[in-house]
Amino acid sequence: MGATKTDRKLSIGVEEILNDYRLACESREASLMGRKEVFMGKAKFGIFGDGKEVAQIAMAKAFKNGDFRSGYYRDQTFMFAIGQLSVQEYFAQLYAHTDVEAEPASGGRSMNGHFGTRLLDENGEWKKQTEMKNSSADISPTAGQMPRLLGLAYASKLYRQNKELHQFTDFSITGNEVAFGTIGNASTSEGPFFESINAAGVLQVPMVMSVWDDEYGISVPKEYHTTKGSISEFLAGIQRTKDKPGYEVFVVKGWDYMALVETFEKAAKIAREEHVPTFIHVTEMTQPQGHSTSGSHERYKSKDRLKWEADFDCLKKMREWILESELAQEADLDIIEKEAKEGAKTAKTAAWNAFMEDIKREQSEAIAVIEKCAEESNFIGEIHQAASDLKKTMNPIRLDSIKAAKKVLRLTRSENTEARSELVAWLSNALAKNEERFSSHLFSQSAKSALKVEEVKAEFSDESPLVDGREVLQACFDAALASDPRVFAIGEDVGKIGDVNQAFAGLQDKYGQLRVTDTGIREATIIGQGIGAALRGLRPITEIQYLDYLLYAIQILSDDLASLQYRTAGGQKAPLIIRTRGHRLEGVWHSGSPMGMILSSIRGIHVLVPRNMTQAAGFYNTMLKADEPALIIECLNGYRLKERIPNNVGEFTLPLGVPEVLKEGTDMTIVTYGSMCRIVMQAAEELEEIGISVEVIDVQTLLPFDVHHSIVDSIKKTNRVIFADEDVPGGASAYMMQKVVEEQGAYFHLDSQPVTIAAKAHRPAYASDGDYFSKPSVETVFDTAYALMNEVDPVKFPDLY
Repeated sequence: MGATKTDRKLSIGVEEILNDYRLACESREASLMGRKEVFMGKAKFGIFGDGKEVAQIAMAKAFKNGDFRSGYYRDQTFMFAIGQLSVQEYFAQLYAHTDVEAEPASGGRSMNGHFGTRLLDENGEWKKQTEMKNSSADISPTAGQMPRLLGLAYASKLYRQNKELHQFTDFSITGNEVAFGTIGNASTSEGPFFESINAAGVLQVPMVMSVWDDEYGISVPKEYHTTKGSISEFLAGIQRTKDKPGYEVFVVKGWDYMALVETFEKAAKIAREEHVPTFIHVTEMTQPQGHSTSGSHERYKSKDRLKWEADFDCLKKMREWILESELAQEADLDIIEKEAKEGAKTAKTAAWNAFMEDIKREQSEAIAVIEKCAEESNFIGEIHQAASDLKKTMNPIRLDSIKAAKKVLRLTRSENTEARSELVAWLSNALAKNEERFSSHLFSQSAKSALKVEEVKAEFSDESPLVDGREVLQACFDAALASDPRVFAIGEDVGKIGDVNQAFAGLQDKYGQLRVTDTGIREATIIGQGIGAALRGLRPITEIQYLDYLLYAIQILSDDLASLQYRTAGGQKAPLIIRTRGHRLEGVWHSGSPMGMILSSIRGIHVLVPRNMTQAAGFYNTMLKADEPALIIECLNGYRLKERIPNNVGEFTLPLGVPEVLKEGTDMTIVTYGSMCRIVMQAAEELEEIGISVEVIDVQTLLPFDVHHSIVDSIKKTNRVIFADEDVPGGASAYMMQKVVEEQGAYFHLDSQPVTIAAKAHRPAYASDGDYFSKPSVETVFDTAYALMNEVDPVKFPDLY
């Protein structure tokens, strides 16, 4: 198949080889012990890297400071080998220890096997990546790590080829860093894998992509997963030739220590020096404990297969090779194996004791206050029983103490004792601590949070030119590219023609193809390019051409980007700006407003919905000063509408979560955003003509939403409210109603039922009639508002139709 061959002339010292064997054994013991901990009830679930140890040690030898990993949940041995995970930290994650000092990858938020290094200090500022070995934070969805891997490698290409970036030595030394990816063989069936492999080959980025192939995907064998049963044979066409760029492809057995070391060294050298992606298919791997603690592989593997796996276990084969090569005696290896087992056991015990320390302290505090309550209560027997049950809890966790405290407080709800007040205070303090442990860092908590960006008003003068709206954006992007070499834009048609609506027109000619870049049609990896580059200190603007096409990328946005700061407990960030356009245009696939889907799936990303291009420019300026991601949705039908370019077009900013009153009124409030603002404003003017005064509010951002609760102030005045948008029924209009009526308490001030205006449940039909009869129109808004007033005063406002 044309795969690159390797030779066996690499020399490694005996001591290093034996240390590698020791580490492989210790990692195996950690896997074996981890499974037992789950079955003993000390952990919820386990997924382990047994059978992959030797290949991962070989990969670690080629991994240098500044490099990045984007892998999957069986890479524990690699993380041990690069010194970014201790066995004690490994068990701390298994137990879900919420202290980032004990479990730095996620602070107990990700299940075991989800690795990542802390790229940020305690203030949320970047550490020096070129002085560390870096791992982006893992996610569970299979192949979901691939788009991010592409972006991590793409950043090296930019750092090497754009000389303006050579100054940022905390993030790159002229692009010499390699991005290492890992994936299981079955997961190569996923779309993000193929999309990423193709994109990396097109872009020619320094990537080492490894497939750990144990021939199964849970219970499903390779013939159900991969054409020809071999991913390297299937992808043979990516092998580069003398006249066509591509990959350098390697195939190596997962139990062959020396061949693995040499292969990874050669693949990394090619990637690092030539900026050519390399692909390593690691075959004949095993998975001694099966897929996870959820089942046994004996149910679906034949006896012959199980025997083969025992014979070709990488630790067994490495041991045999060491003995055959006379690098050590059997007694020496016996000692190493025993010490490895003892070391893993010691680390496990230390991790468990550290995990239980805080929990038992809180448990003891709760028991003491509960018993004090018993002495001052008429329910002494029941309360003593609650304390006794809490004491007897085997392997207690935090919820046990919370439940016991709440049970006692419910019992004593009619009593007013000092001990009960003390228990209320204890519970309040415990809940606050757990809010920080489990719910912090959904968004940035640093000084560069988008909510802390200082507002700078747009400035206009008589000389401010009146132009098409898209020219306001063009001027904004021009200023951003000029002021910060880290800023770049990518997307379908963004480069040569300046995007389909011309907001980047002429900017590729001005700043070059590295700064304003066309991509293929591949939304998931456009986002992945942005995530990886943002993780490495760059400021990407990635474009999804239409809002309808966001569906292609929603999994990456939801599972990876949106959860990044949260799942690392503030340890990583990717301040990516996603630019798209939506709402009204023409037909089923170019006029979508799937806002409910977006709001439900990407919490952790700001969702900004400007009504015009000046507002959009202000949001771009804000987010380029912030350190967190945002989705900015421009109005499709607004690019040719006239607006004035602010004199400070590259400097003015808009605050997030601050609605704007577009028109004051007294009879009712209409809350809306985006393209609906123009429709509502026209309807409000027509309503004014017949004596109905409407206050119109543009929320401007949906995430965050009205952080100062200003909308309720309008409703206090009007006592009626309509929430209008063009999402499907129950989508963003229902979201806005919940935020205002429930969260802001507007129900208390309403004299009429709150009303929503939404589009039809189906996609919008084509052409002007299709739009009119599918989405809310001026007449829809007029009629809905009129009906409210008809209910109030049917004499003054009689039935219309």
